[in-house]
Parts: sequence; C-alpha cells; structure tokens
Amino acid sequence: MPGLLVWGMLMLSLITTTLYAATPTPPSTVESKAAALFKAGDYPAVANLFSELPSDATPSHAFLRLALLSYVRLGRPDDALAIYTKLNQTGKSHDYSLLRPLALGLITSHVRDRHEHVRIAAYSALAELGLPETAALLEDGLLDASVVVRARAAEAIGKAGLAGKSGALRRALRDEMPTVRIAAMTALGDAHASDVRQRLLDVTRTEDGPEAVFAYAALVKLGFSEKLNDIKSAATLPDAESRMAALGALGRLKHPGSLAVLSQAVYDPDPSVRAFAAGALGEFGSPNGVAPLTHAIGDEMGMVRGVAAVSLGRLGIKENRPLLLALTRDPNPHVRASATEGLLRLGDTSAMSIATDLARHPDPSIRGAAAQALSASSDERALTLLQTLIQDRQPLPRLMAAKALRKSHAEAVPVLIQALQDSDEAVRIASAHSLLQQITQLTSGKRRR
Repeated sequence: MPGLLVWGMLMLSLITTTLYAATPTPPSTVESKAAALFKAGDYPAVANLFSELPSDATPSHAFLRLALLSYVRLGRPDDALAIYTKLNQTGKSHDYSLLRPLALGLITSHVRDRHEHVRIAAYSALAELGLPETAALLEDGLLDASVVVRARAAEAIGKAGLAGKSGALRRALRDEMPTVRIAAMTALGDAHASDVRQRLLDVTRTEDGPEAVFAYAALVKLGFSEKLNDIKSAATLPDAESRMAALGALGRLKHPGSLAVLSQAVYDPDPSVRAFAAGALGEFGSPNGVAPLTHAIGDEMGMVRGVAAVSLGRLGIKENRPLLLALTRDPNPHVRASATEGLLRLGDTSAMSIATDLARHPDPSIRGAAAQALSASSDERALTLLQTLIQDRQPLPRLMAAKALRKSHAEAVPVLIQALQDSDEAVRIASAHSLLQQITQLTSGKRRR
C-alpha cells in the first residue's frame, strides 16, 4: 500500500509538471506594458523601458522587437541596430521584417541633417527607391535650402508614383532654380500629368537652353510627338549645355528617328557633349549604336572612351568583346575600369582578373571605379572583392562598394548590415539603400515561389 501511494504521488507530480510545461508562459509585466505603450504610439516610453532594464536582465524577443521598432520611429537607427545585433547573434537567419524599417529609418533619419551632402545622399537614396510611404518626407524635401536636395526630392516623388496627385510637385514648376523646375517637369511628364501641359508650353515659349529641352521632352511624353523635332534641333544649338540636354532626352525617349542625331554627336567638338552622346547611345539600346560607339572608344579624351566602353557593354552584344578587351590595356586606369564593367555586363568573367588589379590600385578613385565595375557581375569573386573594398581605408571605395552590393547575392546582406555602422554617413546611407533593395529582391522572390 505505501508503494502504491508513492507511485501515485510520483504520477501526480509528473502530470503536474507536464501541464505546467505545456502552458504558455504569460508575458512579463514589462513586455505587456511595452506592448500597450507601443500600440498607443508612445515610442519614447517604450525606449525608456528598454534603457531602464537592469544590465543583467534578459529581455524577451517580443520586447526587443518593440524596442527596436520604437527606436526606428524615434529616428534613432543606431540604437535600433544595436538591438538587432542582440536579436540576431548567430548572424545566420535574418529577420527582414525588422531589417527593412531599420534600413529605411537610417536613411530617413538624415533628411534633415545639418550637412548638405548628407541630405543629398539621403534624398538620392529615396529618389532611387521610390517608396510611396515616404511621400510626406519627399514633399518636405521640396522646401529644402539645397537646390540638389529639392531636385532629388522631385525625382523621388516621380519614382514613387506620386507625381500625378502631388500639388507640391506642381508648385515646384515655379521654383527659383531651373534644376528643380526641370526635375519637376520630368517627373510630371513621366506621370502623363496632362494638367501641366499649358505650363510646359509656356516654358517652351519663354525659356531657352536645357529647361526648354526638358519641357519639350515632357510634352512628347504627353503625346506632342512633333516636339521631338525641337529636341533634335536643340542637339545642334551653339551652347554645349543645350546639346547635352537634348542628347540625354533623346537617349531616354528612344524614338527610332533620333539615332542619327545621337550617332553624329560623337563627333562634336566638345568632349563633354561627346561623352553625353556615348552615354545616350547606351541608354537608347540599339545595335545600330555600335558603329558610333566604336568611333567613340578611340576618342582622345579618356572620359569619352570610358563612357563608350560602358555603353558597349549595355548593348549586350557579345561581338563587342574584342573592342572592350583592347580597352583593358588603355593607359588610363579609369578607362580600364569602364572596359572591365562593359565586359562584365557581357558576362565575360575573364575580366575579373583586371577588376582584382584595379581594386588594389593605390588611387582610391580607381578602387572606387573597380567597385562600380564589379556591380555588373554576379560572380562570387565579385562579392569577395566588394567585401574587401567596403572595408577600405578611404570612404570613396567603401561608398562605391556599398552601392555595388545592391546588385549582388543574398550573401551581401550581412556585409551590408555591418556597413550600417560605417564612420561615414554617406556610406551608411548607401549601405541601407542597398540592403533595402536586397530585401525587396529576396522577399519578392519568395512570394513568386
């Protein structure tokens, strides 16, 4: 009988233990409080809860998430990144639902930076990302003291698909600086905003130079195809800026009848115009651009040869390989870097050895050019080189490597997370931008599968 009693007590103990183990542990008081504060939008209070934790405390995963997101909303991405490091100590499986707001928060936290070049970097990233959720910040950018920031904000509004309904962008058509007005016209033209047609027509009658050219280009997008002839005429005007603007517009519009104008411009007396022509031919994308680009790679100016080399790669015609291989022996290292990029665009991985040499060049601008070239390759060796360049002693190679990594493998994610702590703000912004693009590619790929 005593044996049965002991056995029964043991079974009762086992059942009780099992029941407790199966019962979810209720959230801690601090976690519940943080959840309520976060839901109420009191992010400073959540941050205070986190900062007041004892040093020996082990906060829950849920509480750390709330603290991280609160720091993001407070514009404190460095604190958010420190928490993310705690959450992801293994570094193997990354939480993109946290990384995305963290990376975006790092960019947006710099839109009001006191340094103009940092604001420009932030708005440039937002312009390329084109995220509708940043609409309020982008319209704020149209009021910035910096001309470049205002122009980049106008571009970003267009890229985000917000131009059609943006009153602020329409007001930017009357900005005091032509650069901003041009950016606004371009964005509204891309959005097919027919309500600004009269304003564009007024510009073509009252202005000249690049502003008139871009007004013509916007009108072409709105259906005024006859204005294409005005752009072609501008490509022969006496001032070089008008010619460059016209060539750039023709390259983007891609109307078949414009190819002859672009081809002739590689013979222009001004080297900057010749470089614009070479770049426009690459953007135009016609195989018939090979002949003028073949002339351009023999230009006396290294700048023109380099742009022509990249354009030959952009055309994607493998028969251009011998032309680019010849340029890899050019005395100008920048031209060699451009030729390397052209070859990598054609899928020629033999150019990796040239990229490796350029990545070790003593001149940081050449190392930066090597990083730009490597952005055209998906080869694993490119990732290895970019990992080295993003730790360069000089900021320029690090910046270019951070930009290049947005087109690389998923293996670039931990490299970019590390670069979010770079000492240079522009590098950090570029790394956050690349990280956002990586996350978009990875998550959209999962959705497709």
